[in-house]
Amino acid sequence: MMKVILSAAVALVGAAPAFAAGDATPVEPKPVKECKKNKVWSEKKDRCVKPENASVTDDTLYDNVRALAHNQRFEDAQLILSAMSDQSEDRVLTYWGFTHRKLGDVDQGMAFYDQALVQNPNNILARSYLGQAHVEAGNLGAARAELSEIRKRGGAGTWAEASLASALQTGVTFNY
Repeated sequence: MMKVILSAAVALVGAAPAFAAGDATPVEPKPVKECKKNKVWSEKKDRCVKPENASVTDDTLYDNVRALAHNQRFEDAQLILSAMSDQSEDRVLTYWGFTHRKLGDVDQGMAFYDQALVQNPNNILARSYLGQAHVEAGNLGAARAELSEIRKRGGAGTWAEASLASALQTGVTFNY
């Protein structure tokens, strides 16, 4: 039986509102129906389908990747990522980095974050996740540098900024 999972950003400390990546406005979580391994929900077909199915857009795949990551299903997220049409797109590279990092391959994750930032230096989500990786490694100076870059690139007040600032304060990073 399918259950609905939420693909909203993590609520920060306590009862803080959820923020969408790149947005300072609290948002309602977008429900995504969860399918078995190797499948995603197709609104058009009203059922679970293989990610390569023509009825599934890259945006739908991306929403599923984020929801799977939120639920710590990183390997499943990678299966969906591999079906996205443009593997060099910075949002795809960001989540390749994120999932590799969360699966314990930090060096590979960092390489993907670097590629994402080459594609789009203003990708504040990649910068936030990169900064959180630095927090996990105890490299707080590099994490603060990413926080500064997020702010310089218009990310003040966003989830990307808030999550990295929280990680710097508490040492706790996010799964989403």
